[in-house]
Amino acid sequence: MNDEAETIDGTEEVVGDAKAPSSWWLNAIDEAEKAFKTYQDKCDKIDKLYADLERLSNSVRDREFQLFWANVQVLGPSVYSRPPVPVVTPRFKDRRPLAQLTSELLERTAVVAFETEDIDGVMRLVRDDLVISARGAIWCRYESRAESDTLVERVCIEHADRKDFLHEPARKWKEVDWVAKRSWMSKREMRKRFLRYSGEAYKGAAFEVRKDDRDNGAATKRTKAGVWEIWCKSQNKVFWVTEGVDVLLDSDRPHLKLEGFFPCPKPAFGTTQRRSLIPVPDYVFYKDQLEEINEFTQRISSLADSVKVRGFYPAGAGEIGEAVEIALKTVDDRQVLIPVSNWAMFGGGAAKDAIVWLPLDQIITTIVQLINMRRQLIDDVYQITGLSDIMRGASDPNETLGAQQLKSQYGSVRVRDRQDELVRIARDTVRIMAEIIAENFQSKTLLTMSQMEIPTEADIRKQKHPIEQQVRQIERELKDAQTNPQTKALIQQNPQQAQQLLQQAQQGLQQGQAALAKMDETVTIEKIMKLLRDQRTRPFVLDIETDSTIQPDENAEKQRRTEFLTALGSMMTQLSALVASDPGSAGFGGQLLKFAIAPYRAGRELDGAVDEFVEQLQQKAGQPQPNPEQERIKGEMQIRQEEAKGRMQELQFKAQASQQEAQLRAQAATAEFQAKQAEHALRLDEIRAKMEADRQQHAQDMQKGMLEIEKLRLEIAKISGQVQGQQLKNENQAASAIPVAVPAA
Repeated sequence: MNDEAETIDGTEEVVGDAKAPSSWWLNAIDEAEKAFKTYQDKCDKIDKLYADLERLSNSVRDREFQLFWANVQVLGPSVYSRPPVPVVTPRFKDRRPLAQLTSELLERTAVVAFETEDIDGVMRLVRDDLVISARGAIWCRYESRAESDTLVERVCIEHADRKDFLHEPARKWKEVDWVAKRSWMSKREMRKRFLRYSGEAYKGAAFEVRKDDRDNGAATKRTKAGVWEIWCKSQNKVFWVTEGVDVLLDSDRPHLKLEGFFPCPKPAFGTTQRRSLIPVPDYVFYKDQLEEINEFTQRISSLADSVKVRGFYPAGAGEIGEAVEIALKTVDDRQVLIPVSNWAMFGGGAAKDAIVWLPLDQIITTIVQLINMRRQLIDDVYQITGLSDIMRGASDPNETLGAQQLKSQYGSVRVRDRQDELVRIARDTVRIMAEIIAENFQSKTLLTMSQMEIPTEADIRKQKHPIEQQVRQIERELKDAQTNPQTKALIQQNPQQAQQLLQQAQQGLQQGQAALAKMDETVTIEKIMKLLRDQRTRPFVLDIETDSTIQPDENAEKQRRTEFLTALGSMMTQLSALVASDPGSAGFGGQLLKFAIAPYRAGRELDGAVDEFVEQLQQKAGQPQPNPEQERIKGEMQIRQEEAKGRMQELQFKAQASQQEAQLRAQAATAEFQAKQAEHALRLDEIRAKMEADRQQHAQDMQKGMLEIEKLRLEIAKISGQVQGQQLKNENQAASAIPVAVPAA
């Protein structure tokens, strides 16, 4: 857009007035959406291919090989795996207190702001957009509200949905004149936001139930309208428009003063069309291979369903073709044999040919060939996407370590651009957030978020007041000593004492003036706020970055730390020798040490410790150096003392060792004796247990014998009874057989 007010059809209109027509911006939004329509439509299809629960849970759908989902799951953690951490340091390492304290305050505040805004969740959404749709965007806002007589301030960091983020179509980002973000607002929200500027014009907005929300499982009853917030760089204004309203909802100067004007960093782009900012998703580059893989998967699944044992036997009716079709299409695994009426067509007349089995060799061979062809297509996809075996967690055990490292390096090269894009968008987001904080946050908010105790100008004045009074008192006394005749007479009477008092007064005056000068140099929150508010000076003083968003390699991290410690140890040895031989070279040696460890990121604490060490070296260089001969004699004496002390410690150690050895032997003998006692007791317990078991067994045997005797006695008694009964019976029979003489009448 140009600075002049113009419209698409060439007619002039006033752009910037809240009552001005909105048709210009609505037409611009419509033209931009048309430019990105192919991209948005393709991304809609890709989203459904990636993860559509309704489609994937359908039991009657075609079989698919979910290679696209697997590639995204591998590529995502490869390009981003941990949240960024803001790093704010002075641009020049001259240890200026104001720059040092300001950078630490801003860094702490940015770290807290990142954590409260869930930067990890935002970055993961951006990562997924970048990997799947080739573009991810972030939008920043400043919010403040009064709460209990306190101003609550925050920087909102939001993930911008690809359909709700738009910018002017251009060849490169520097040529983009406007960016826009759509927010979905209800009538109540729009009334609260725009009633003051455009009255009740918001009522004409196209309120509707969002189809995207309903499809994605969100609330379906709330009606909302999409409001575009447009930041135009050429006009240095912000506009709010919505479909259905023919006037601007609002327009104003930007409420944020940002170096890049836009409240959003440049989106994280993947592949884009040549000479444009239209993203091209990675999926379209290997779409053909994925479709062929799915076709092969469907064929393999269909043929696998046919691989079932089926046979034919003679029957009284039916046809051969119908029997074969039944054999192939039947889903009942229990039905193995199919009856065939015209059995002679099979050529089986012998008894051994009573059952003919369906040939499966050709089907199985075809399945094997399809699997091999699909495997080749999968390898082609990995070649296109650049996902190496190492990145996917697979490797050949016969490969050498060098070959695996080459694969890992090759894979990291292919995804490095996307890693850099996510690091870049995180860094730009930190810079925008830091600008918002520096320009808008109150000092109370900064101190609360950073948990730092920084004095104010009022505190310094309170500390300076008694010292200033003391200094003025000393100055009056010195002036009085020079001008008052009575004081001069007293000085002439006792000049030596007067001279001592005069020296003490001058020394106190110098100390007071030095203390006041040091207090004047104290960094206060007012000085920090002045530097933060200075938009022209701040970028030249502070350097704002982020650490890596990639999961570090533990071995590489250890190697870097080892290299750092090796470099530091080598420099310390050489530096100590240099300063010992020439104390005046301490300053040069300290700067040389800083230069040697500069490539290694050691952190704020270690950097400060190195600077303090260098200052201590310089201070020691200015102090009187001891006599080397005296130091040598003193060192020899210390060595002898240490040797004598070492001998005494050695003797004490030997005595303690002997005593401990004797104690150990006594403990071992006691333990052995106790073990033998325990063994004897165990044996006695075993003998007692065996005797008790034998006694119980004997008692059981005796009881068993008594039972057997009783049983025999009972049997004998039974037999005896039977014998007696038989005898009695015999006697009765014999008695009945004897004739009885009947006496005659």
